[in-house]
Amino acid sequence: MSDWIYAIILGVVEGLTEFVPVSSTGHLLLAKELLGLPDGFWDTFVVLIQLGAILAVVALYFAKLWKALTGLPTDPAARRFAFSVLVAFLPAVFAGLAFHDVVKKVLFASPQVICISLVVGGIALLAVDRYAPRPRQRDATQLGWLTALGVGIFQCLALVPGVSRSGATIVGSMLLGVEKRAAAEFSFFLAIPTMAAAFALDAWENRKAIDLNHAGVIGLGFAVSFVVAVVVIRWMLDVVSKRGFALFAWWRIVVGAAGLAWLAMR
Repeated sequence: MSDWIYAIILGVVEGLTEFVPVSSTGHLLLAKELLGLPDGFWDTFVVLIQLGAILAVVALYFAKLWKALTGLPTDPAARRFAFSVLVAFLPAVFAGLAFHDVVKKVLFASPQVICISLVVGGIALLAVDRYAPRPRQRDATQLGWLTALGVGIFQCLALVPGVSRSGATIVGSMLLGVEKRAAAEFSFFLAIPTMAAAFALDAWENRKAIDLNHAGVIGLGFAVSFVVAVVVIRWMLDVVSKRGFALFAWWRIVVGAAGLAWLAMR
């Protein structure tokens, strides 16, 4: 297959999995392994196309985000929202900088770690979906700073590939008393600075590996991930509101178990 086909496949995987609690990184790395793609450019590619998914959140929530941004000087509610996202974002910054090399060179190189994380995370999601405490907060834009900090600490678990950034933040939010839909929406908002920072760091570190010959392939993957993510975000909120997270939990368990079986037979 050509690089263009690989770009479409990985773009679809990114868009489908970035905002649902199934681990986009884990799925992308497993897809890369199944497609037999070499390390180097394709490792950078799977990070760069996440920018398309980030812009999907910005596009869908533009009115709310713009209102918060323009209201910062005068609106206490807007400042509270911005502060909660900042507080939740900071733990991942410190943890990412501290453990970046270990994560990239050790954990990302282990498909077994990804598969095990998928299974364990699926079981955790099933448990929290059923036994989470009664929600006390139902507005994703009005979380207290202690709740936001707790969510941010949970997000650090996603440094382990296969855990899922959205899964970790949603589970953390629900354990801290945030209603399911609000937990998913706060996860979307927190994704913007978190993924933008990861994108910027990886793009800078791999700037020499990216040239104009790759621009078209990256652009295609970016566009595909954006379009698919827009559809998935809308669909996910409806599913979460009506059925919770069981569908995503069982998907994680099935994919993780299948991956372990495939690795054992290689």
